[in-house]
Amino acid sequence: MATSDWGDWLPRAIESAAPDGVAVWYLGCNGFALKASDGTTVYIDPYIGLGDPPRTVRMIPVPFDPVDIDHADAVLATHEHTDHVHGPSQAPILAESDATLYAPDDSLAVAREDEQWTDTWNVSEEQLEEVTEGDTLEIGAFTITVEPAHDPDATHPVSYVIEHESGTVFHGGDTKPSPEFEDIGARYDIDLGIFAFGTVGNVPDKETREPVRTRWYNDENQIVECASALQIDRLLPSHWDMWRGLTSDPKVLHHHAKSFEYPRRLEIVEIGDRVDL
Repeated sequence: MATSDWGDWLPRAIESAAPDGVAVWYLGCNGFALKASDGTTVYIDPYIGLGDPPRTVRMIPVPFDPVDIDHADAVLATHEHTDHVHGPSQAPILAESDATLYAPDDSLAVAREDEQWTDTWNVSEEQLEEVTEGDTLEIGAFTITVEPAHDPDATHPVSYVIEHESGTVFHGGDTKPSPEFEDIGARYDIDLGIFAFGTVGNVPDKETREPVRTRWYNDENQIVECASALQIDRLLPSHWDMWRGLTSDPKVLHHHAKSFEYPRRLEIVEIGDRVDL
């Protein structure tokens, strides 16, 4: 189990915040916390694991201990990969807060079968709820709709559109460009879009440990293609900070985005930063 490098200041900052509309914190990797003006708090893909060195090596601090998060209404998982569904990162949040994990079927299989959350942590079966494309959740002040995602490396990825009276957030998980994004962009007015961004690098194979050319995240052109199709006002790149060999500099996106109508603005954040709708 990883230990927080930062103590509990980030969970306490989220707990004590009183946003006028919606505040969004970047937790590193592809993790985010969203808090509405009524106090509703949702976590998406929070992950504090260290990876699997030397294959995947964490390059950023561990910003919180999940047992310090005792105010949460929901945890959303986008797909079944370890840095998106991870018992040591997420089950303690459910145990401390009585939040519900909402996740597609293959992600729930990790929680139920592979990691046995209900046996290992104080988590009940009722706190694990399956979602699929087209579902809509009403969680406090948020209306959350499950939409498609296109991640060739995942078995059942989804994206989430999170609506609030002050604005709308799209979290794509590790999605790449999808033909379905134009339809999603036409149906929602998306203020802030979150997409995984990184370089192509050599990552050791799981079994042989021989270096393999790896593309897990959007490159500069793909992420702008996603934002353009979804007609996103503000593009927030994530995941670029996480894994050794796949890190990137999101500032380069200014050059790639400047000739497109969308995104209208880039939100370049580091782990622990907050942005507001």
